[in-house]
Amino acid sequence: MAYTQQGTASWYGPGFNGKKTASGNLYNENRMTAAHRKLPLGSEVTVINLENGKRVEVVINDRGPYAHSRIIDLSKAAAKRLDILDDGTAKVRIEATSEQLKAAENLR
Repeated sequence: MAYTQQGTASWYGPGFNGKKTASGNLYNENRMTAAHRKLPLGSEVTVINLENGKRVEVVINDRGPYAHSRIIDLSKAAAKRLDILDDGTAKVRIEATSEQLKAAENLR
């Protein structure tokens, strides 16, 4: 794995639906997307819920999260797939291959 990170994930609240993301696209809570502080926009990463083993593939299309204790903000759809809607947060691991990161860099 070219990139791994462990920490706490959260998800966007409903007030963000339809707002512009750092990638220039509108946030859609029903898509598998996420915000990360440093990963290249367009990166496809796997997020694994370390509490229940569920996993989801998301595209990084925004910057954040801005709560310093969090490493990634997930769309509502991604949070639902990981089963963290009710709790709001979960311990996760982010994984990306070098090919996924390089592909995102080439989109710039």
